[in-house]
Order: sequence, then structure tokens, then C-alpha cells
Amino acid sequence: MSASRSVAILAVPGVQLLDVAGPLDVFAEANLQAGRMAYRLQVVAREPGEIRSSSGVRLVPDLVIREIRDEVFDTLLVAGSPHADRDDCDHAMVSWLLRTAPKAHRYGSIRSGALLLATAGLLEGRRVTTHWAVAKRLSRAYPGVEVDMDAIHVRDGRLCTAAGITAGLDLALALVEEDLGRDLALRVATQLVMLFRRVGGQAQFSRRSEAAPRAGRYFRRCSDGRPPTRLQT
Repeated sequence: MSASRSVAILAVPGVQLLDVAGPLDVFAEANLQAGRMAYRLQVVAREPGEIRSSSGVRLVPDLVIREIRDEVFDTLLVAGSPHADRDDCDHAMVSWLLRTAPKAHRYGSIRSGALLLATAGLLEGRRVTTHWAVAKRLSRAYPGVEVDMDAIHVRDGRLCTAAGITAGLDLALALVEEDLGRDLALRVATQLVMLFRRVGGQAQFSRRSEAAPRAGRYFRRCSDGRPPTRLQT
């Protein structure tokens, strides 16, 4: 039987909860579908105590960075936070990332977690993606980083980045396929009711999109008990 792969997600105060819980649920479902502990899942914090997420829900970390010595993770991901490029970029955490990420089998980020990796100098000369709302900021602040502003997730060697928030699930599913094969990854996608391959890029979700109000009229008609009408295109 193959050994378990360690998956660690670094979560900072104010973290977007789905950036942590979404990928972890994909890996956890892979464990169920595989019928074994294919992945060991851990949440990492910068200091002891609960982590309050952006929604107010609190996470209890499994590991604290100052207590991690020589552990080498198979997968290390940095979850996004609305303030990932400001007060969460403390010296201890950046130094830990700089020491730990290059030793991992693969490392990366979800959403604005890319800003933390960039601060640690781990994205220089690499192709990445991040949430469309912070992509230009990342590109301006770190001109040596090639930012794909439309991609759902990007793989550049051992580096893997996702646009977030739900794109973290897409990235995790791609990693499951890489590790455990297409058939099992398909079963995970089916169980979680998610697309195995998402069509299109981030542009379809930006606030400039014209689609949301039209779809909203359809759902309002359904909710008030009246039969839905066909939307005109």
C-alpha cells in the first residue's frame, strides 16, 4: 500500500474559509474513494490558538510554524486572505515559507495567498494565477512574476496556483488526478457535484460580466412560485 501524502494548508487570520475547507474536502473525499488514507490533512497557523476566518468561523490548527522543524510536506498551499499583502506578511511567516516551500514536493497558493509567496520571493520568474481582483496588484508589485489573469489554476513545475475561491477545489482535484488517477478523480468530482474540467476562465466571473442579472431574473421567478420563462439570448 502506498504511503500517505501530507497536505498542509497555511491559514492566516482573516483567511477565506473556503480556501481552506474546499481543497481539504476534495482530498478527504479522495481518501474515501480510495478506501485508504491517501492524504494526511493539516492546517498550519503562524501562532498558537484559533484562527478566525473572514466569515467569523474559527479554525483550530494542527501545526504552528515555529513548532515545525524538519518536516517535508508533499503539498503545501497558502490560503487567501483579504489582507494577505499587508498585516499578515510578518517576518516569521515569510521566513518559514522561504525555508519550507522549496523542500515540498509541490507548493502553491489559493487566491491572494499568491501575494504571500511573492513576498517570500518564491514566485520570481514563474507563471502563476490569483483572484482576478488582486491580479493586477500582484503583477505591478512583482514585475518578475508572469501573472495569468484569466486562468482558473496554473501549474509551473512544482508550483501550483489557483484563482480561488472555488478554484481551490479545481486545483485540488487536478492534484488528486495527478496522484491517484483520472478514474478516482472523476469519482471525487461526481460525489462533490463539481465539474471535472471547468470551461472558460475567470473573465466569466468578473463583475464586468453581463450574465449575472439575466440569470438572477430566472431564479427570482422560480422562488416566487411562478413558472420560469425562457431567457432571451
